[in-house]
Amino acid sequence: MTHVLASAELYDPVSGSWTFTGNLNTARTVKNATLLTNGMVLVAAGSTNSGILASAELYDPVSGSWTLTGSLNNGRSANTATLLPDGKVLVAAGDDITFPSPPIASAELYDPESGTWTFTGSLNTARDLHSATLLTNGMVLVAAGADISGNPTASAELYNPATGSWSVTGSLNAARELHSATLLANGMVLAVGGFDSNFDVSPSAELYNAPAPSPTPTATPRVTPRPRPTPHIRPTPP
Repeated sequence: MTHVLASAELYDPVSGSWTFTGNLNTARTVKNATLLTNGMVLVAAGSTNSGILASAELYDPVSGSWTLTGSLNNGRSANTATLLPDGKVLVAAGDDITFPSPPIASAELYDPESGTWTFTGSLNTARDLHSATLLTNGMVLVAAGADISGNPTASAELYNPATGSWSVTGSLNAARELHSATLLANGMVLAVGGFDSNFDVSPSAELYNAPAPSPTPTATPRVTPRPRPTPHIRPTPP
């Protein structure tokens, strides 16, 4: 039987070696870990041998230890976690904690200041095994993954942190799940590989071009009319 691990390790790029650091409080499989603006690392939700989790933990690089933080409102696994420009973390979709754990559409925000989670707008399409990418315009692109039927999907959505809502954007050319998504220097997103609609490993890659932000209307300058000169009245000759 496969056992889920609680151990963690540190990689030293100078020596090219790994060393153990403190263990998590709860063993879990996790799809992602998020570096916060305060230097700590958030690990949220995931699953164990006994089921899906709602708990979350923080890693302190100074002490090398983990502490529990607030639990999610909805336990989930195979979700994404994205650091937003305001320092909060967006956790989106994934597999539900309730058996048989179908994909869900809900999303939550983690506030590092309070250590609590609050619901934000739900996605238009429930999904898991998707990708999430913070774009240069501050929005979050969620792409592809598996839908409620368990099939790879090509749909994509944008999360607007200002409104807490999701809007549908252009679909991928090929449905895929368990792929990677990388923000490029030019602002485009590169989606690579994954499993295709036939559940075969895909060698394909595609680029997403984020829509340009709407231009801010320029106020028309108000022109103050120049005063008309007083006409010079010539005196009447005697």
